[in-house]
Amino acid sequence: MVNFPFDNRYVQLPARFHAQATPTPVRAPALLQLNRKLAEELGLDADALAQDDGVAILAGNQLPEGSDPLAMTYAGYQFGMWVPLLGDGRAILLGEVVDRSGMRRDIQLKGAGPTPFSRRGDGRAGIGPVLREYLLSESMAALGVPTTRSLAAIKTGEPIFRRRPEPGAVLTRVAQSHIRVGTFQFFGARRDDEAVQLLADHTIERHYPRANDAENRYIGLLDAVIANQAKLIAHWQLVGFIHGVMNTDNCSIAGETLDYGPCAFMDSYHPNTVFSSIDRRGRYAYRNQPTMAQWNLVGFAETLLPLFADEEGTAIEMAKESLQRFSTHFENEQLSGWRKKLGLTTEDPSDADLIEQLLKSMAENHADFTLTCRHLCALSADDPDRDGPAREGFDDPSPFDAWAARWRLRLRQENSSDVPRQQLMRSANPAFIPRNHRVEEALQAAEEDNLKPFETLLKVLETPYDDQPEHEPLSAAPRPDQIVHETFCGT
Repeated sequence: MVNFPFDNRYVQLPARFHAQATPTPVRAPALLQLNRKLAEELGLDADALAQDDGVAILAGNQLPEGSDPLAMTYAGYQFGMWVPLLGDGRAILLGEVVDRSGMRRDIQLKGAGPTPFSRRGDGRAGIGPVLREYLLSESMAALGVPTTRSLAAIKTGEPIFRRRPEPGAVLTRVAQSHIRVGTFQFFGARRDDEAVQLLADHTIERHYPRANDAENRYIGLLDAVIANQAKLIAHWQLVGFIHGVMNTDNCSIAGETLDYGPCAFMDSYHPNTVFSSIDRRGRYAYRNQPTMAQWNLVGFAETLLPLFADEEGTAIEMAKESLQRFSTHFENEQLSGWRKKLGLTTEDPSDADLIEQLLKSMAENHADFTLTCRHLCALSADDPDRDGPAREGFDDPSPFDAWAARWRLRLRQENSSDVPRQQLMRSANPAFIPRNHRVEEALQAAEEDNLKPFETLLKVLETPYDDQPEHEPLSAAPRPDQIVHETFCGT
């Protein structure tokens, strides 16, 4: 029997915070993928998880000892439209464990059957969306981006029906918690101040104990969440990631990337890039992600107003003061990240314009975001003749040549040496990302019981900053006939 060292706290909150939900057994569970390294971090026996009893737990056919299965209550703004009740419609929280580092982590089954929040849905998930989340979340973790993690993927032996029939699957998702902005908004909309305070106190204890040192612990909570969200979105921008559904119900209070539905990484750079088939107006396009994160945080702050001060006007001014810090946090994180990407170790007032000039020339000349940044790592501070691979990615290389000359002048200010600078740049510019066309190829093969492309891609993405010459085709930009223009939610 697999031992999960559960220490469950969220279930101790009042009944209106969650609903009891038991996973629905599946016909023929089979292990598709097991994250052995993550299992070890969580203090779990990976060998036991791979046996029949472990697979039964990961499929939802058997509850581990100490589990308190529940579906969490929350609401949210979806593409700007208020939805007063959402909740976990196809996810069931088994419980919480404290990992080997002392961090509390949720263990959740996604696709484990209907819950009281399923709204006549089947609560199931397909093998494509499950393996997509597994691949993307683990890739993001390897890139150094805060994210939920994937412990296991199980094939259910049963079909599900969406746009077409497809094999069913269950994902075991691991998170610092699944508390969202939308969780606070559910209670804030009902003017349930007691619940908001209980939830805030729970969040401070679990995620932000330093907020207790602030003059007002709830302002301390808001400040911490703002700083974490700014850092997260800056990370997204630096690797060319587009979330796709930045609704408040997908905005993690812990500052992790949550929900890998219609997300994607950019190929050729353009700030207006959007992939999600349901984001028809580009609300969550690449360039809009910082603005939308701040919009979500305004919603979070609104729920906390009764905790800031008795007088509403005073509370609003306190919230505004905190929210204004988002831009500073984000800009500092992004500028710091871009300096590493460009091999700069000192600060200069002209750096922001240098970055903007590069991005502008990339957008106007259809340069690939990831390849351009990676090719910069090989450039010399003194020899423009080595610029070939970088400049060849531009329709018209002359803007790049002008930018590279300016960049070299900036390097001379630092007396930059090639080898250490190139090492710094390689640590900030990945060689490999989950290219959309490669992800789709791997998922299509998996639906046909061929996991080899998926496993190869997953293995390569475990070390995205390393040169892997034997896997160079996986780093290449797509041909015109391979370009993925739309991604789908998969629910």
